[in-house]
Amino acid sequence: MAPRKDSKKTQKVYTFIWQGINRKGERTNGEFKGIDEKSVKEALRRQGVNPTKLKKKPEPLFNFGSANKILPMDMAMVTRQIATMLSAGVPLVQSLNIVSQGHEKESMRELLSTVNNDIQAGIPVADSLRVHRKYFDELYCDLVAAGEHSGALDAVYDRIATYKEKTEALKSKIKKAMFYPAAVIVVAFAVTMLLLIFVVPQFQEIFASFGAELPAFTQMILAISEAVQNSWYFIIGGIAAAVFLFKRAHFNSQKVRDKTDIFLLKLPIIGFILHKSSVARFSRTLATTFSAGVPLLEGLESAAGASGNALYRKAILNARREVESGLMLNVAMRTTSVFPELLIQMIMIGEEAGSIDDMLNKVANIYEMEVDDAVDGLTTLIEPMLMVVIGTIVGALIIGMYLPIFEIGKIV
Repeated sequence: MAPRKDSKKTQKVYTFIWQGINRKGERTNGEFKGIDEKSVKEALRRQGVNPTKLKKKPEPLFNFGSANKILPMDMAMVTRQIATMLSAGVPLVQSLNIVSQGHEKESMRELLSTVNNDIQAGIPVADSLRVHRKYFDELYCDLVAAGEHSGALDAVYDRIATYKEKTEALKSKIKKAMFYPAAVIVVAFAVTMLLLIFVVPQFQEIFASFGAELPAFTQMILAISEAVQNSWYFIIGGIAAAVFLFKRAHFNSQKVRDKTDIFLLKLPIIGFILHKSSVARFSRTLATTFSAGVPLLEGLESAAGASGNALYRKAILNARREVESGLMLNVAMRTTSVFPELLIQMIMIGEEAGSIDDMLNKVANIYEMEVDDAVDGLTTLIEPMLMVVIGTIVGALIIGMYLPIFEIGKIV
């Protein structure tokens, strides 16, 4: 059966505050989620509570939607919950219903309810998920489709949950690695601006009374300070505009994204981490698709998108074309001159032994550990680096300001 183009929209769920009397005749109160007062009262009566007061809980005055936004980690947790219930023998429809009712985010409850309604209407699970591509990517849907065809949906959901958990953990490490250098730059810039705008001018007033020529280094600092004081808003505005324009170009242009990916790979330390993470994500993705029964060519296409970097994406797609023409996967990957020898050797062994997924999982574990170690090393290194950078800036300004005082005997 073909998927519907427009899924049925579920009714909005509200939180109601209630007061009532239980079976023992005692007064009690609490909160209950439902679509309207009637359904909430009926649900409370089924639980042995006679509601006496019921009102809708007011929504926060300032709610920008971030608390209700479905995050990738939310999808990983929900997938794990569904996998656990499927492995325990709970049917998928009932599993989705239980997870939907118990989730704290309304948006997630609506999403799962919509998918559940589609499945109950007779639409295949994978097709029900494909309607919501924002949350269920092509890889997720392909794996579920493979699980439906093989009759092993519980095993596939377990693989998807494991894959998403490891992928999100790896993404978190990459963000952490990118955050620290950015933090050093921001802190150094802020400290420099504060000193040039508020501290240096105090010394400038003192130097004006000396009536003698100041050292060249001091004059340079005073000139920079004066320029910053006169145009600090242009500097900050220019930086903000540059960041905004770059983000916009990065979002709208694939070419800009590709060039950014390649540039980041060339950076010291950061580039090493990104190389390792791309290999780990490729290996983990291909292992997951292969073990779920997805054809190799489709798995390579999914792995290309999941690699997270333009250089590796193009190399994987090139290898896919070579495999399609009849080459072994390890030979096709070697022709790209991008992938490390360890990965190629492990794939070659896997192809000969018929256990590619096991070999790829081992490679993914190795590179994920290397990424973890590199991020921990960067975290350890960044603290003294931050002190050195700020100390150098402050020290240079102090030296520049005190040079005239050291020579005060000659100046006065």
